[in-house]
Amino acid sequence: MDWKVFATIFLSIFVAELGDKTQLATLLFASDKAVSKYTVFFAASLALIVASALGVLAGSVLSHYINEKYLHYGAGLGFIIIGIFTLYNA
Repeated sequence: MDWKVFATIFLSIFVAELGDKTQLATLLFASDKAVSKYTVFFAASLALIVASALGVLAGSVLSHYINEKYLHYGAGLGFIIIGIFTLYNA
């Protein structure tokens, strides 16, 4: 395992998820006294694992058909569009 790549991916995803809607939704579910905190933790963890697996699968498939450089450009453009949309609606 390439620990430098692992650390880069971990830190990027960790920072991106802090304060994200996913974390806030998990916080709200955990605040319900009638719900087991273990259930919230395992359900939220499984959801993130499945979402990540879909991302890895999609990236693997797309990389066979689209040059990696263009995938990076497309992802960057997508983030810019989301940022502009978010600022416009703020």
